Amino acid sequence: MSEAQPKPKSKISASRRLFLKTKLVKKAMAMLMAEKEQKVIDRESTLSERVPGLNLSGLSVQDLQTLCKELHQKIDVVDEERYDIAMKVSKSDAEIENLTMKIIELKGKKRPQLKRVRVSAEAMMGALLGAKIKESVDFKANLKTVKKEEEKKEEVTDWRKNVDAMSGMEGRKKMFAAS
Repeated sequence: MSEAQPKPKSKISASRRLFLKTKLVKKAMAMLMAEKEQKVIDRESTLSERVPGLNLSGLSVQDLQTLCKELHQKIDVVDEERYDIAMKVSKSDAEIENLTMKIIELKGKKRPQLKRVRVSAEAMMGALLGAKIKESVDFKANLKTVKKEEEKKEEVTDWRKNVDAMSGMEGRKKMFAAS
């Protein structure tokens, strides 16, 4: 139907095109350098506004040590906050990974191959029920044990025989009856 039409020839000569490209690159380099210088100036002005310069001259050794201790305490606080944030991020990443696996499962796509791992029954129940808190489950307590109990059926007999058996007279009666 439509054949490949040849590109129309450019009206700009190759030397003119090269000249324009180099001019563009030079302009971009000049803009990049100006942007870098502006960032340095902005950073210095921001730091001078927010953080006053340290005047360490005229401070005694004791003052310098207290200043260092304060700085170390502030650094420790920031490190703890950074660690807390890192833990939250790692938990969020794990949750995101878990949710993406569930999404893949719901879409019906094939899940990636997992290694076979032996898991205890408690861990399986925790995974199935989605329990976040580890609770030990006593499965034996939940099972009903079936014991075969032999029911002792009481023989219905004369009450006098029970009384004789209790008093020990039954044995003597048999002895007298045999003689």
